[in-house]
Amino acid sequence: MGGRGRPGRALSARAKELVSYAVVGALALGAGCSAPPGAGQGRPAGGASWVSAPAGSGTTHTPAGTSRKPHTPAARVTPPHAREPITLSFAGDIHFQNQLRPRLANPGTALAPLRPELSGADLTVANLETAITTRGRAEDKRYRFRAPPSAFAAVAAAGIDVVTMANNHAVDYGPVGLRDTLAAAAHAPVAVVGIGSDATQAFAPYVTRIRGTTVAVIGADAVPDPTTRHFAADDDSAGIAVAVRPDRLVAVVRAARRNADVVVVYLHWGQERVGCPTSDQRELARRLAEAGADVVVGSHAHIQLGAGKLDGTFVAYGLGNFVWYSRNSRRESTTGVLTLTMEGRSVRGARWTPGRVGADGLPRFTAGDQAERLRREFADLTGCTGLGRIGTPPV
Repeated sequence: MGGRGRPGRALSARAKELVSYAVVGALALGAGCSAPPGAGQGRPAGGASWVSAPAGSGTTHTPAGTSRKPHTPAARVTPPHAREPITLSFAGDIHFQNQLRPRLANPGTALAPLRPELSGADLTVANLETAITTRGRAEDKRYRFRAPPSAFAAVAAAGIDVVTMANNHAVDYGPVGLRDTLAAAAHAPVAVVGIGSDATQAFAPYVTRIRGTTVAVIGADAVPDPTTRHFAADDDSAGIAVAVRPDRLVAVVRAARRNADVVVVYLHWGQERVGCPTSDQRELARRLAEAGADVVVGSHAHIQLGAGKLDGTFVAYGLGNFVWYSRNSRRESTTGVLTLTMEGRSVRGARWTPGRVGADGLPRFTAGDQAERLRREFADLTGCTGLGRIGTPPV
């Protein structure tokens, strides 16, 4: 980060617990790096299909709030016979620029129209693509995003449980903005991954237990750009979790694999407005699958990319824009929510709830013939991914 300064450690109690998880995992790696990564272990035979997955209920993890705490490595992987199905939902890029900014005057209702869909799953994860600050010096780039700390309250009120901030806009307002972001994240009513006061913290998973199933969520940015070059978290500097060279991310996934039933990786990756995954994306997905990731999802392209199975791992290369200020094209305004039904490590069902980003920046979920058409379009995107198709088109 040469010359940019370094924010202090700011994630307080929750950060310390996240650090303890990652450190213990790293110690385990040091003791047995030659052990098989565990990809494919514990996955019953049988494939997934695009189905209408029922919304989850009765979770035992703490609801979104400042009291939510990640589990430590002491949490044991659940025996297969004890697992009940759970649902995980994923949405794409969110920020609060331009016409979206006034909504933060009342964060409790800012994204209220989205809550029925986002709150239906046991755990919902999205990409928060903005610095959380009202200060700082803007970085020398064309697009710069920021929002006040109330943005965290807005996404939590909408039903989102975890946000990744490992992206190319989390540090748009330099070291001062990064310090503010970390300070706000320490008290946020939503779990924040992919950013931290050092690399251990930035790569640390959020871990929760849902009806007997332990789920770990990891965030990382694999886009080679000025943000990943200048604001990569390292051993003594704050920043985002950078996986342009993915060895550290792969090691974190392997460590999480030993301590969780389901391992999820949410990536910022690929090329903007390119509708097929790059060779780098495909190689990274393969490495994460081999390391033991069960679900790999991502964003950054501003359009949707295909989804499917990579051996036993579910991969969704691009979820597109979700809460976004511009509608430059039909592709960029097409959006949706991906919901997976998990039984242990196996994805038993996938549901795509399609929508369109409106002039106000919020998505509107579609129904009827339009929804069916958008679902089929999304299913067709699998063709250039090299992934296995998921049964019938999503419903």
